[in-house]
Amino acid sequence: MASIANVVETRIGQLRRQSFKPRIPNELQDLTKLKFSLGNKTEAIGNADSISQLFPITYGQPIIDITKTNDDNKENNDNNNNLKRKLTIGVVLSGGQASGGHNVITGLFDGLKELNNESTLIGFLNGPIGVMKNKFINLDSKIIDLYRNTGGFDMIASGRDKIETEEQRKEALNTVNKNNLDGLVVIGGDDSNTNAAVLAEYFKSNGSKCSVVGCPKTIDGDLQNEYIEMSFGFDTAVKVFSEMISNICRDAVSAAKTWHFVKLMGRDASQVTLDCALQTHPNFTMIGEYVQAKRWLLHDLTEMMVDVIEKRGNNGKDYGVILIPEGIISFIPSMKGLINDLNEMLKVGSQHLVVIESLNEFSEKVKYIRSVFEKEKKHTSLQNFDVLPRDIQAQMLLERDPHGNIQMSQIPIENLFIQIATQKLAQRKTEGTYKGKFRGQGHFYGYDGRSGFPSNFDAQYCYNLGRTATILLSGKHNGYMSRVYDLEKDVKEWKAGGIPITMLMNMERRHGVDKPVIRKALVKLDGNKFQYFKKKSENEDWGLNDCYRYVGPIQLFGPQEITDEPPINVLLKKTNNVVWPIGNNYNKDTDVQTEQKSDQ
Repeated sequence: MASIANVVETRIGQLRRQSFKPRIPNELQDLTKLKFSLGNKTEAIGNADSISQLFPITYGQPIIDITKTNDDNKENNDNNNNLKRKLTIGVVLSGGQASGGHNVITGLFDGLKELNNESTLIGFLNGPIGVMKNKFINLDSKIIDLYRNTGGFDMIASGRDKIETEEQRKEALNTVNKNNLDGLVVIGGDDSNTNAAVLAEYFKSNGSKCSVVGCPKTIDGDLQNEYIEMSFGFDTAVKVFSEMISNICRDAVSAAKTWHFVKLMGRDASQVTLDCALQTHPNFTMIGEYVQAKRWLLHDLTEMMVDVIEKRGNNGKDYGVILIPEGIISFIPSMKGLINDLNEMLKVGSQHLVVIESLNEFSEKVKYIRSVFEKEKKHTSLQNFDVLPRDIQAQMLLERDPHGNIQMSQIPIENLFIQIATQKLAQRKTEGTYKGKFRGQGHFYGYDGRSGFPSNFDAQYCYNLGRTATILLSGKHNGYMSRVYDLEKDVKEWKAGGIPITMLMNMERRHGVDKPVIRKALVKLDGNKFQYFKKKSENEDWGLNDCYRYVGPIQLFGPQEITDEPPINVLLKKTNNVVWPIGNNYNKDTDVQTEQKSDQ
């Protein structure tokens, strides 16, 4: 039971966090004096013909930049008067939690009230199901103030329901019309923002005045591109995970007897794993996109991993840290084929899924899957399935995720690599090449990083995403994603605008059907970030020596050059360096940032 002192300290810490005032970019200081600058017509990043046919109303819209204006001409005055009109806006949280979601809502609320104090914000409960069933609460200042700068999504809760069928879209349309909504803000990841684009098209095609704007959320970091520099929640998650990894690194050095295999969230991309590696310098890091590009087999990858363990062990270091993205096996070409076959075989509505769900014994399920592979002559998938341990096979046959895919986070992939390392090192010991002792310990960091207090970066980024969404809806812009960019700079220099969601889309196969979706952002192997990592990790310093970085907890209070540091992801992409604030001298040999010195 917690002591009174601990309760008081926790409460004071939360109150201090709630009182934090996110800074606002110069361009968004006065929402009554803004103008929209429109770019050229846009195209989808893939399958443009299909996307344009599916979204005839919202397709091809221009990129929007929002800038401040002091002009007194009639056009700007009319625009600003229009922005000040009374609005009723709805907001919904969709998908998994990510730190900063509450700040999107508080930024949206403050922006609405700044433009017109009579405007109303309602929050739909439990995700998209709240929109379909018209379940919501009125968000007033009393509620909003309780959740400023806090983690989690508990203000209105989230959910993973999709508004997909015609009946569901009609329910959503009835809800926005019944509540006389001028706009709906969908806070979510790539699939949720795809859903936002679908609703934007559907509402307008049915004569609704309700505009739809999305906000980019996911701790996986796979919703980013040239225009959306970062999904919110990623920075906080990476910093939380990196603190825990660096703690494990120090424990490994201290005990000097255990190899720690750390699985990190990221089913479809290795962004989290890469950024955590850049922060902590582990001994071996698996980057799925690199494995796929090299077309390595599971054998190739594990041989390289075991080489590092052997070399360290022969040097008296029977410990180390290995980072693994949760989706690593889906990047191994041979295993990817197995996963695709299973996803297709067990898709919603398939006869194979009906049979699997009717069987009680795991052995019976395995026997059935093997028989299907044999009947359809999928010999490679059968071989890859047979080589997997029983617990991995079991997870591959369990209930699918909302997209109809294997639930990668539920697969104890870290244990698979521990088992393989144990077997290979035993063989090498028999052959006389390995002289160390091996003991493996598995960890999974995923949900741990989704709901904590947001970093100052995420708190301020999210607040301004919400503020930007307010402006887009006030300007009646429909089918856009809120955009805040130039994130490598100080907050005051950030810029804002909107990106047409259809611009980010292509066609992909989901549940056995081709659907329009936002393309996921994988690690760019030719990008600044991966090249920096590759250079640092391939010289064997990280692998054979103890080059660990102990990053410590997220700094919420203190000097801004510490508390407001943007994600290392943004810094490397935009500046090809890890130093911040921009303009300071940097000692590349020691990774130490130093203040600029005068020439005098």
